[in-house]
Amino acid sequence: MRLRPLVALLLCALTLPAIAAEPAQAARAKAEQWLRDQYAAAGVRVLAQAATLDPHLSLAPCTAPLSAGLQEGTRLGPRMSVVVRCLEPAGWTLRVPVQLQVFRQVLVVTRPLQRGDGVHPDDVRSEERDITRLGYGYVSEMGEVEGRSLSRALGAGSVLTPGALGGRSAVRAGDQVQLVSRLNGIEVRASGVALGGGDSGSRLRVRNGSSGKVVDAMVTAPGQVLALP
Repeated sequence: MRLRPLVALLLCALTLPAIAAEPAQAARAKAEQWLRDQYAAAGVRVLAQAATLDPHLSLAPCTAPLSAGLQEGTRLGPRMSVVVRCLEPAGWTLRVPVQLQVFRQVLVVTRPLQRGDGVHPDDVRSEERDITRLGYGYVSEMGEVEGRSLSRALGAGSVLTPGALGGRSAVRAGDQVQLVSRLNGIEVRASGVALGGGDSGSRLRVRNGSSGKVVDAMVTAPGQVLALP
């Protein structure tokens, strides 16, 4: 008979960690689900894995719904800290570290491109990437690059970013342009066809409409290029 109180005490001690763990597990689940919902969209795949919390953490059971969110100014990244709150008068607040991956289709360059080059459909392909690791952003639609040229060179396999795109091209491949030639103070103008595209200052090849000769030129204004010596 004397053993019964001791057995009961041991059983109680064994159940305490499980009871204490329930609010922490609920907080982890809430943090994961909140992030999945936050970044869910058509064609997007979200993976969220909350870190294991301190087993000695003591949280009171919460009968009210849990709320979750991020601190103001938090940017998307592979490691997020979700603030989970128990919405009771004597509730608690817990920061839950979560490993996050958000996969979506982005445009990737298929061949080396130079500064001033226009970006055409055969220059890129769509690939699934984890955008939490794309700190410089990404481009997902060709409509975002139509008529624009690169502000810097990109290697094959590079993700196309908004920062790599300059303004709209002053000249595009196939455009009719005015070809200006200057020699010893004399300026000659002729019509030509651009064989490449780019913004002002970009170099490209132009076919002289009269002679058929292909020359190197530099874009000086929309629809106008200067023949280079």
